[in-house]
Formats: sequence, structure tokens, C-alpha cells
Amino acid sequence: MTETSAPLRTTDAPAFPSNRTCPYQLPASYARLRDEPDALRAVTLYDGRQAWVVTKHETARKLLADPRLSSDRNHPTFPLTSPRLEALRDRRPAFIGMDPPEHGKRRRMTISEFTVKRIKGMRPDVERIVHGFLDEMLAAGPPADLVSRFALPVPSMVICRLLGVPYADHDFFQDASRRLVQSTDAADAAGARDDLERYLDELITGLAAEPGPGLLSALVHRQLAEGATDREELISNAMLLLIAGHETTASMTSLSVITLLDHPDQLAALRADPALVPGAVEELLRYLAIADIAGGRVATADIEIDGQLIRAGEGVIVTNSIANRDADVFRDPDTFDIHRSARHHLAFGYGVHQCLGQNLARLELEIILTALFERIPTLRLATPVERLELRPGTTIQGVNELPVTW
Repeated sequence: MTETSAPLRTTDAPAFPSNRTCPYQLPASYARLRDEPDALRAVTLYDGRQAWVVTKHETARKLLADPRLSSDRNHPTFPLTSPRLEALRDRRPAFIGMDPPEHGKRRRMTISEFTVKRIKGMRPDVERIVHGFLDEMLAAGPPADLVSRFALPVPSMVICRLLGVPYADHDFFQDASRRLVQSTDAADAAGARDDLERYLDELITGLAAEPGPGLLSALVHRQLAEGATDREELISNAMLLLIAGHETTASMTSLSVITLLDHPDQLAALRADPALVPGAVEELLRYLAIADIAGGRVATADIEIDGQLIRAGEGVIVTNSIANRDADVFRDPDTFDIHRSARHHLAFGYGVHQCLGQNLARLELEIILTALFERIPTLRLATPVERLELRPGTTIQGVNELPVTW
């Protein structure tokens, strides 16, 4: 890949990313970037390097579909947003860190488990899981931490069932996943990665000797046994699916509850008409944009777009929260409105790297929000919104604790 001989350098490049001060609103610095006329803006990352941040929805779609932008996280000028990510560059990336045609080949190994038909068939099982954890939370009585009692265990059990990972190990992999995606310390993140790799390696060994249910066993006996993949790649992809399968949905659940409770008119409309739930989920995905900085790329050739030249080797970051608040696409973008048509948001990305698990995420969120507010109609926050501790902007947006009562 070609690298630029003169790295992007301008004196007007604000620090990036920024932390939210409200669970569901843009940081002030992002709002300023969004409101500027240019579709791309130079920013300064933690290590002093600069990259382009995309601030307009249509420009983001064009760039996410442009083959001249690479997702290779091991490229020397890939835009890293924290030391944690630097520490993880010494491993072969999962398929989301690959480019076509290799990306498509590896993605197809798992895509059959995430089709619309397959996910629809999971509805009864997901409903049982959701209501089972609600039963336990209600039996224990208020107050409760919604994250540990409900928002986190529900998607953890769902992804365990899909992959064939023992749910009995959930405390271990939830803790290791949290350290991997949230740590500000590079050594701690690397240690968490090593712990998860050892765990999955042992699990694969066991499945090779004795097949079990789930996607991971199928991959071991189909792809690995036939030489279509190797052990390192299988571990990397399994780790991606395990972490993404519970961390993102747990974060969406907690922030969705906060948002709905803080917008009682919208919640009342949702309760009055269950047919609004799918659209409300799309609006929540747009509004919250929890995977805010997942759209990192590096240019492999010069790209001229919307009056701006991106040179080969320069980093580009599609910031979902900014693109999803583009007033040219979403009227009154800072207003939460479950009646709007928001399906064309970029919460799941766009192009060949669009999120593999989006159908599962939608199903889980629809079931979770319907069941939660039907069964606990008096649910309310036990801590004011302004006092909730938010995660930093360098990771998946969310809260690690959400005190609620009813």
C-alpha cells in the first residue's frame, strides 16, 4: 500500500475524539464540526497524528463504499484513536480489518448465521431469554442495576447460544471484553486480548474433540478441518463475534432506556402503539450511534471528494454520531422522534463492511424494549441523567451502571 510522503498537517485540527456529557447528545465539539460547511475536517489524534473526520452523511456513504479506502488496521498510518488500539496491532485482524476480496471470502464463512430468515427463527428463544432475566430482576425487587441484571446478560446469553460458547463462562468473557474495549491502558487491553485468545483456543480444542451446537463448532469441523481457515484466524473472528455480539447491544439497551425515560412523550407514544417499535429502534440507532468511531479507514490512493483532496496514506474516520445528525438528511437532527423515517442511518456502517449482526441487534432491541416497558410500566431512573458516569469517546458509548427502580 502507498503511504503519503507528507503526513496531513494543519494548525487548525482540534483534538479527537471527545467525550459525551449527555448520554444521547453530541459533544459540543462534534456539534461544531457538524455545523461547519466542509464535509471533511482535519483533527488531531491522541498520538499527535492528524486524520480526516467525515461530517456529512452522503460523503460518509460515498467514502465507506470507496475501494480506495482500506480497513487494514495494521497499515502503518491507519488512524488509531487510543493507545489501546495500538497495543492490538500485532495480531492478524478479524475480517472487519480486511479488504476485498479477502474480506468477502472470510465474511461469507459466518454470514449464513445472520440472515433475516435465520434471525427471525431465533425470536422465540430471544423472547424466552429476555423474559427470563426480567423474571429474575422483578423477583429480586427494586432498586436494580439495569446493566448487570438485564442489559448485559440478555445479549451475552443470546450470542453464547448462537456461537455455542458456554454461558457459564459469561463473567469471565464479559470482564475480559470490557477491559479490551474500554481500557485506557495498552498493557491491560493486550492482557485482556490474551486471556480471551487462550479461552477460545481451549474451547476450539474441546469442540474439535467433541462437536457441539452453535456456529463455532460448525466452523471448527467445516472451515478449520477442511483448511479453509486456520486456528489464529478462527480465534480472531470468534472473538470479534463474541465481543460485538454482547457489548454493543448491551450499550444500546441501557442508552435506549435512558433516552426513552428522558423523553416521556415518545415513550408514551411507543407504549400506546407497539407497531411503532421497529421505527423507534431505527431512530434510537441513529440518535445514539454507540459505535461512534468504528469507521476508521486509510487511503490507498489520492481521493478527491466534495472539494477536498485526501492523499494516499492519510487516515479517514467516519464518525457515526456526526453523520447521523446531518440536517440535510434528518430534519431537526438533535430531536429524538420515533415517528421519523431513520432507516438510512449509518449506525451499522455502510458498504461491504456493514455490520454482520445488524438483523440480530434489531431483533433483540425490539424484544427487549417491548418486554421491559410492558412488564415494568413504572420503570424510572434511580440516578439523575446528569449524574450517570459515561464511557469515554474512545470506546463504545454507554454506561457501565444504570440504577433503576419501579
